Amino acid sequence: MKRTLYNEDHEAFRQTVRDFIAKEVVPVYPEWEEAGHPPREFYSRMGELGLLGIQVPEEYGGGGETSLKFNVILAEEASAAGVSFGSSSVHSNLILPYIMQNATEEQKQRWLPGFASGELMFAIAMTEPGTGSDLANIATTAKLSEDGSHYVLNGAKTFITGGALADRILVVGRTSPYNPEDRRGGLSILVVDTKSEGFAVGRKLHKIGLKTSDTAELSFDDVKVPVADLLGKEGEAFSYLTQNLAQERLTIAFGAAATAAAAIQHAIAYTKDRKVFGKPVASFQNTKFVLAECSTELQAMQIMVDNAIELNDRDELTVPDAARAKLFATEAAGRIIDKCLQLHGGYGYITEYPIARLYADTRVTRIYGGTNEVMKTIIAKDLGL
Repeated sequence: MKRTLYNEDHEAFRQTVRDFIAKEVVPVYPEWEEAGHPPREFYSRMGELGLLGIQVPEEYGGGGETSLKFNVILAEEASAAGVSFGSSSVHSNLILPYIMQNATEEQKQRWLPGFASGELMFAIAMTEPGTGSDLANIATTAKLSEDGSHYVLNGAKTFITGGALADRILVVGRTSPYNPEDRRGGLSILVVDTKSEGFAVGRKLHKIGLKTSDTAELSFDDVKVPVADLLGKEGEAFSYLTQNLAQERLTIAFGAAATAAAAIQHAIAYTKDRKVFGKPVASFQNTKFVLAECSTELQAMQIMVDNAIELNDRDELTVPDAARAKLFATEAAGRIIDKCLQLHGGYGYITEYPIARLYADTRVTRIYGGTNEVMKTIIAKDLGL
């Protein structure tokens, strides 16, 4: 089915991104996988090309775009080439809304120009070793100093995407004691300078997929954070998290659709080229039927995700609908990519083939951003159950 999401400007941008990936990413991508992340200067290069600050307002050095569609194209072209841009998606798609909605004008002037240029890379630290999706159980503490000039931050975070290379990290901590009658209260967001004394990057976690996205454990030992770096109001973090998780889950959903579409194209190309018993694998009825099933499921997923993108652009995407998009897209992508890998036979299990990377990378989409079991709970609640 014809997609109606994009116009000529989007397609011109797509070609620019495609050329950039072919020239500056694909040739060095194996080196990034070995290192566990792109070189730091790559993010400056993305900033130079305007790829990090697409939605940053022009007065702060960004592109001034209000739509998420250009960000979606970045994900689609990266998946099509079998690569990724490290932690840049978290930086641009997840963190920017927090700053735009909750930062003061003074904070925006300090942070957004560097955000757009790549001089300042951001990460967000919510998950703790004992919390997972239960954000209300966060134990990291941020106590206000006696003179009221700064917070003293103590605690640990894990599974932090971009945590190893970040210059600023949005840390969710408890500024008021835990209250079992109001588990969601007392949480605040502090924007921590990673050069601060007492901040440390622990283990860089080795994952089965997303090899170029650095994921780390972080620790905070009496880290002093100026009150000027409190994001939004004290004690309101949970409402900010709830508000912005919808776009985070949409980002995961359109990423899943992009990987599924790429998997189908890789499978078509491989089965046309590969011969078994003197015939192309694509000529066998089973291959045709499998790819027909995959294409049909992708179309259904794409229609759902594209509609969610349009709703998000109009600020109409609800938390339950974002959960539905993430649930369906990530589960469908898992099925599609698994079938496409099977069509590659033994070569599908070899990492030099893009399908193997897609297979490993897509598994986590059913876990991060809230597990799919949590998505089902959100949807059930929306049904009045």
